[in-house]
This record gives sequence, structure tokens and C-alpha cells, in this order.
Amino acid sequence: MTAIKDGEYTATIYKLIKDCQYVEAIQILNGQLQKHTKSRAALSLLGYCYYHIQDFTNSAECYEQLTQLHPEVEEYKVYYAQSLYKAGAYPEATKASFVLDNPSSHAKMVKLQACIKYCEEDYSAAKSLLEQLPQDDPDYVYNMGCLLYQDGKYEEACKKFMSAMQVLGYVPALSYNIALCYYSLKNYPQALKYIAEIIERGIREHPELSVGMRTEGIDVHSVGNTLVLHQTALIEAFNLKAAIEYQLKNLKGAQEALTDMPPRSEEELDPVTLHNQALLNMDTKPSEGFEKLAFLLQQPSFPPVTFGNLLLLYCKHEYFDLAADVLAENAHLTYKFLSPYMYEFLDALLTCQTAPEEAFRKFDEMNGKLTEQLRKLAKQLQDARLARDDEVQKKALQDYDLMQEKYIVVLMAQAKIYWNRDNFQMVEKIFRKSVEVCNDDDTWKLNVAHVLFMQNKYKEAIGFYEPIVKKHYDNILNVSAVVLANLCVSYIMTSQNEEAEELMRKIEKEEEQISYDDPDKKVFHLCIVNLVIGTLYCAKGNYDFGISRVIKSLEPYNKKLGTDPWFYAKRCFLSLLENMSKHMVMLRDAVVQECIQFLEHCEAYGKEVPAIIEQPLEETHVHIGKNTVTYEARLLKALFYEVIGWNK
Repeated sequence: MTAIKDGEYTATIYKLIKDCQYVEAIQILNGQLQKHTKSRAALSLLGYCYYHIQDFTNSAECYEQLTQLHPEVEEYKVYYAQSLYKAGAYPEATKASFVLDNPSSHAKMVKLQACIKYCEEDYSAAKSLLEQLPQDDPDYVYNMGCLLYQDGKYEEACKKFMSAMQVLGYVPALSYNIALCYYSLKNYPQALKYIAEIIERGIREHPELSVGMRTEGIDVHSVGNTLVLHQTALIEAFNLKAAIEYQLKNLKGAQEALTDMPPRSEEELDPVTLHNQALLNMDTKPSEGFEKLAFLLQQPSFPPVTFGNLLLLYCKHEYFDLAADVLAENAHLTYKFLSPYMYEFLDALLTCQTAPEEAFRKFDEMNGKLTEQLRKLAKQLQDARLARDDEVQKKALQDYDLMQEKYIVVLMAQAKIYWNRDNFQMVEKIFRKSVEVCNDDDTWKLNVAHVLFMQNKYKEAIGFYEPIVKKHYDNILNVSAVVLANLCVSYIMTSQNEEAEELMRKIEKEEEQISYDDPDKKVFHLCIVNLVIGTLYCAKGNYDFGISRVIKSLEPYNKKLGTDPWFYAKRCFLSLLENMSKHMVMLRDAVVQECIQFLEHCEAYGKEVPAIIEQPLEETHVHIGKNTVTYEARLLKALFYEVIGWNK
């Protein structure tokens, strides 16, 4: 930093503050404070600058010194109490607020104490403090809205926030609260409308916050956690937008919402953003996601859903021991953050590992309760339809859908116990028992189709697969590749070859369109369909046709060779080698030559393709040189030479 001439310190510091360059101002002020330890001007400006960069702990220290040096100045006492409150030091902030004995500060003291009680989750105390304020005070209306929201009265809270907005004019935080109410009411279009307004105003009024730059691939510096950023409510708006897109199953839109927000370095991120980043990038960066969620759990405050999400994700990735450890170590969080339904579900899920029969009984009990609730909701829905009450009908339908979702989650966990034992008859029996509740649900239909397919009941499986595929026929690549493959196999096995060919032509046409729009994008749907058909023929012993189908499915290799296709392909080759080594299968020389050539192509194109996707929290990793398609293709080629005697 350039040396400041004597007599220019004041002008320089005020210019830096005016230009919002608080960090630079803090450096100069700290230098001055070392020379003049009790300088009122330096301490006051330092406290102000720390407050504006959201460093409330240091801000509180400055104002504490000022209250001791100048006890007659009421403003310093107010700022000291506010800084403590913002720093999360609630007992100290309460104590500091009682010192505000001046009548002019009484209203501020009451408001501050109410906010502290709200943050300490003592809502009744917060309400009784707020009731001391005049009812026409906008802050009274605003804060009452917060209490109503906390009580689950979202519509009433929304009205309060709108009333406050009419008095105070446009306030980003108020607009965000209205959006949050609509989100909680599941009125996503209205929520997005208010979010869009916050973002548009933020971009227009504060271009320096670099909104959207990171999504466009522009490398930008962190804007820091400034008071300006906090006042724009941009971070909150983008997080809420990400949550809405996630609920609407638009994962790409949710990820974009997070990258659109003003750039900050990782250590500057707030707990909500950190949680959302972990959740939305779990498929691509699972280790990082687990690390972030576990880190949040160690912090004094974190988003309430963190605890449940970490447990569910551990179970999803089959780290049941870790989930059990987290549950045991944080028993105090169980009652606070897990609903009875969530706790019972996790308990049954963890019991599966040691006592599957007991877990099945627990799941059965849960579904018994949920079925009863679904019947009551169905009756309410019917009554609302008869009474032609649209509002009640809408509410009952939302409640029914939510309850049905819970029921299906439990049902699938229950069925998985027998699926893991390959007892598909029992799985089918479980699904048939639930037909009354689930017959309209796509998840249920899909899993029924899978279990019928596994029992070779191809005709019945088609009846469940077909409606799902036809529903997405115009965007067929939105359907899982395995579903399309199983439907094709079912068509072939029931001699409906024309339908299978038509479906494959449709997939090929859509893949060609994607290749035209984005030449570098890899799409594996048709490839996996062909691989599954090839696998079927290999399983039936027709290796000549099956293997040639597998080989053709991976052409061109630069676009079709990936971890999933390789998984299917290598199984066919291993099965073939096993049968050849037992002299149960004889291959024509031309086919053997084709196999060797195929493996050489995989060796050439598979250097950057992982052979397996490793589990995120594994302590011992596969050697980087061995976890490639190239390495495994060489191994298979060596085995071929061994079996057919070419290496002798």
C-alpha cells in the first residue's frame, strides 16, 4: 500500500469507506490504533468497517471498548449489543441490551431482545416482547410475520410481510420472506416471481457483485461477505431458487442457481450454501459432499435438514455403520431435527443390516399407520370434491401426495430386503398388496415392471414398462437406459421384434439429434440397450450373435466407451471366457479375431475412462493405473490368448 502523507489519513480513510473498500480501511485504522490505543475515531470507524464486512466479533470488541471509554454515548451501547447478536453471542447480547436504559433506545432494546429470543427458539418470549411495541410499527408487523412463519401459518405470515412491504417500500429481505412463504405453500411460480425481482434488482443496482459470471465460465474474485451483499438478499434468493429447482427435479437449474450467486471463496460460504452445494453435487463429488455435511454438523448452527440428509445419504451409499455412528453420537439432535417418521424409517433401515426380519416388521408397522392416514386423506379429498371447495381440495391433494410419497419410500425399503435375497416372488407379493394405494404412481409401476422382468414374466412387464416409456416418448432419453433395454428385451422375448426395432430407431434418432447439437456429449442409451440385448443372447448360449452385438454397440469408441457400457461388455466377455475354458463353447476364428480387435480398440480409447466408479469414502483406493478400461481390456486380451492357446 502507498504511504499516506501526514494530514491525509482522515480523507483517505473516509474515501475508502465511501468506495466500500473496508478491508483496506481496516488495515490503516489498525495501524493508527497501535499508535493511539484509545482513539475514539479509530475505534468507531474500525467497528463500522468490521460490521460492514460481517466480522461481527471484531466489531463487538471495538464497540465494547468504546462503551467503556465513552459510557455517556448511547449509540455505542446499541451497536455493541447489535454486534454481539449478529455474532451469535446471544447471552452476551441479552446482557448488553439491558444496559440500554435511555427512553429513546427502549424500542430498539425490545426489538433486539425479541430477535435474540427468536434466534434462541424461545418464540413465546419473542412474541410477548414484540407485543410491547405499537402495532403500527412496521418492525412489529415484519417480526410477527416471522413468528407466524415459524408456527407454520404461512399464509398469515405472507400477509404480514406484504403489509410491512406497503409501509417500508421495497426491501429485498421482505421480498425473500414472501418468496419463502410461497415456497412453503408449494406455490413455486409465485415464489420464483419474487426471487426473480430480487435477482434483477441486485444485478441492476450492484453490478460489482458479479452475479452469473461464474456460470458463464468467467473467472472472478470473491466479493466477500459484505453488508451490501447481505442487504441485497441475493445469496438467500439463489439458495431458495436452487431448492425450488431441486424440488421440480431440475438438477441442472438448481446447480446453475448456486453458480449464479455472487462469487465467494469456500471459507466465506454460509451454512445454507455449503449444504446445498454438498447436496446438489453429490452425484459427481460424493466425497466432498459427505465432508461438507459432516463439517456442518460440527458447527454451532447449521440448516435443520443437514442431520437427516447426512444420515439418508450414508444409507443411500450403504455406509450403514457410519449412519449408526452419527445417530449414536448426536442423540440430542434426533428429537430436534428428525420427524417421528424419519426416525422410524432410519431405525428400520439400520436394523436391516443385522435383523432383516425385524426390519421388515418395523417397515410393515410404518406402512400400516401410513395406509390409515392415506384412507383418511382420501375421504377428506372426496368430501371436498362433493362440497366443491377448491381450497380444501387442493390442500387435501397436496397432503395425500406427500403421504403417498412417504408410503412408497417405506414400501421400496421393505421390498429391497427380499430383492437383495433374489426372492422376487415375495417382492411381487409385497407390491401387489399395495396396489390400492400406489397403482397411479410411476415409481411403483417401474419397480413392479422390474420384478416381473426378473421372473421372466415379460408380457406382464411390458404392461408396466410401456406406459412409462410412452409418457416420455417425445423425450425418450429422459427415460433410464435400463428401462428402455428391459422393454426391448421383453419385446424380443414375446416375439414383438417390430416394436423393439421401432423403439431402438426412436432412441437412435434422438441420440443423433443430441450428437448434432453437442458433438462432444456422450450418450449411452442405445449402446446400453444393445448391450443388454447382447447379454441376453450370451446368457442363452448364443455367443456368436451376442458378442457381435456387444462389440457393435460400443462403436464409435470415442463416443460410446464409458464406465457403464464397459461394465456390461466385460461381463459378457468373462462369461464367454469361462465357458471356453470349460470347453462348453467353441467360437469361430473370425469371431475370436473380432473379439481381440475389439479389446485392442478398448485399450486404445479407454485410457481416460474409469473401469469402476469407486465408493466415495473408501480408505483403500484402486491403483490409478489399474482403474482404467485400458488396463482391464489388456487383462481380458491376455486371458483370451491363454484360453485359445495363442501365447504358446
